[in-house]
Amino acid sequence: MQNVSLAIVLAPLIGAITAGLLGVSRRVAHTVTISAVAISFFLSLYVFYQIIIAGAEPLNISLYTWLEAGGIRFEIGFLVDSLSALMMLVVTFVSLMVHIYTIGYMHDDPGYQRFFSYINLFTFSMLMLVMSNNFVQLFFGWEAVGVVSYLLIGFWFSKETAIYANLKAFLVNRVGDFGFILGIAAVLMAFNSLNYAEVFGLAQSGQYPETISLFTGTEWSMMTVICILLFIGAMGKSAQFPLHVWLPDSMEGPTPISALIHAATMVTAGIFMVARMSPLFELSETALSFVLIIGAITAFFMGLLAIVQNDIKRVVAYSTLSQLGYMTVALGASAYAAGIFHLMTHAFFKALLFLGAGSVILAMHHEQDMRKMGGLKKYLPITYLTILIGSLALIGFPGFSGFFSKDAIIEAAHYAYEAERFGAGFAYYSVLFGVFITALYTFRMFFLTFHGKERMDEHTREHLHESPWVVTGPLIALAIPSLLIGIFTITPLLFGHYFDGAIFVANNPFDPEHYHGVLSFIGHGLLQLPFWLAIAGVGTAYFFYIMRPELPGVIAERSKLIYTILLEKYGFDRFNDWFFAGGVRRIGSGLWQMGDVKVIDGLINGIAHLVGKISSFIRHIQTGFLYHYAFSMILGLAVLLSIFVFGTAQ
Repeated sequence: MQNVSLAIVLAPLIGAITAGLLGVSRRVAHTVTISAVAISFFLSLYVFYQIIIAGAEPLNISLYTWLEAGGIRFEIGFLVDSLSALMMLVVTFVSLMVHIYTIGYMHDDPGYQRFFSYINLFTFSMLMLVMSNNFVQLFFGWEAVGVVSYLLIGFWFSKETAIYANLKAFLVNRVGDFGFILGIAAVLMAFNSLNYAEVFGLAQSGQYPETISLFTGTEWSMMTVICILLFIGAMGKSAQFPLHVWLPDSMEGPTPISALIHAATMVTAGIFMVARMSPLFELSETALSFVLIIGAITAFFMGLLAIVQNDIKRVVAYSTLSQLGYMTVALGASAYAAGIFHLMTHAFFKALLFLGAGSVILAMHHEQDMRKMGGLKKYLPITYLTILIGSLALIGFPGFSGFFSKDAIIEAAHYAYEAERFGAGFAYYSVLFGVFITALYTFRMFFLTFHGKERMDEHTREHLHESPWVVTGPLIALAIPSLLIGIFTITPLLFGHYFDGAIFVANNPFDPEHYHGVLSFIGHGLLQLPFWLAIAGVGTAYFFYIMRPELPGVIAERSKLIYTILLEKYGFDRFNDWFFAGGVRRIGSGLWQMGDVKVIDGLINGIAHLVGKISSFIRHIQTGFLYHYAFSMILGLAVLLSIFVFGTAQ
């Protein structure tokens, strides 16, 4: 299995190098990169079968030690267990669908080969992250997906908005990554190792310093400090409040990368990391409460922002923020399995919604404003049906994949509330009433796009047609797991032993004795408040945007303060412009004025200018005439003799 794992990682890297550096044609570029991801996907299926079905032992190997200092090894290695096997399948399948979809979406783009190279490199980076068996390699994958996302968000580098968006993403993630690397340093200080197995073993046996003095005269819990610092990294990568501001602007990149970033790769890295670190987080109740509260704020308040968005991709982007909050709440409630379960189901239906939105944008000649759409159902029947499936999965309609994972998270938050975990009450009501918000903004998008009055111009209407098969094919392929995957996976993932050995939980909120099968779970869900809140959200959207479409404008006018706050995104973008992007630019400008202009140009170049002046003067003395040089020598000798004579006389 070692060679198979190596092939899974290296195939996309080889594809990225081929498409990006060898000057191949468009056909060769997409053929090589898609084949590379397909190889990774099918080999991931093989690994999944070997570990989960055939019962093979998890793989934990170190391939190469590239540095050893003070008894600490910095290694490249793989840990392939039930958790990483699931992540490998999700990443490679969604990436494969995005690659195929890209053939149609980016068909006329001059950067075609470059785009395929980037998304292959993105897949390689994410696989390195989820398959790592140590913190160093984890950090490598962590930073690699960040770098490639920077390149992809700013792919259309001639657009000012794209350049601003990738700079914003880069700077905000640097804040999170600073906390993350401090967390890794704290792990090294506490355990004198960066290997997962060694660190987790020492943590569970209590062989680490209990406290750390961050400031003179203070004592902090070592495990709380480690976990909160690591989670700050997750807050940046998985766009949790207040480091969420970069993710909506990442929509400036092409739609395929929006799907890849928001569905199965970069934004889920933080969720995966916390689940992988469960043996550490379970030792700090304070850290878990911190995770719980941050997730709850993100889940509810980011969902509210989606209600006022008019760009179809931004609605889906804010939905991603909210759903990442749900996953984070699950982690804070010690329901790591539910968080990973929702990560998996969300990967399918969110990729479906993004790619479906891209199909709509293609049909509308790259128009993204839903106010200029309407009535697209008859023009885009396949896109309509697949987006309907994705929307029902997102709101957690019974039977669809999102229903199982979302209800599990709400139950886990309720369990933590009853266990009196700090912040769990706020988290429970946030994710509960967030169901209504999710249904409202999701079906607002759906009704504005596909139903009601046609609001596009005549030229667009005349050329409306369904997208080509390279676009609709991946939509259909993603719609199937969006509909069915929850039915087949809830039993092993939540109530079985799937994650045994991969995730550690002190008190599992899911009791197998109270679980009576999928049908019972669905029937129970039909009687619970989340289902009726979802139905109320859909009904509200239908009333406001189909029956009485004039009412939203009236309500916005009468609630101008609230509406403005939501439009301004609670002021975080303005703060970011002033503090992160604006502040860094101001610091850079100050350093330029002080360092370049005054020191380098003023002092160093000034000295060079003075030397030039002296040289210019001396140049006039160098005439090339022998008698001038003889006269200079005699004059110099006379000066020396005078100095000698007067000096001797004294």
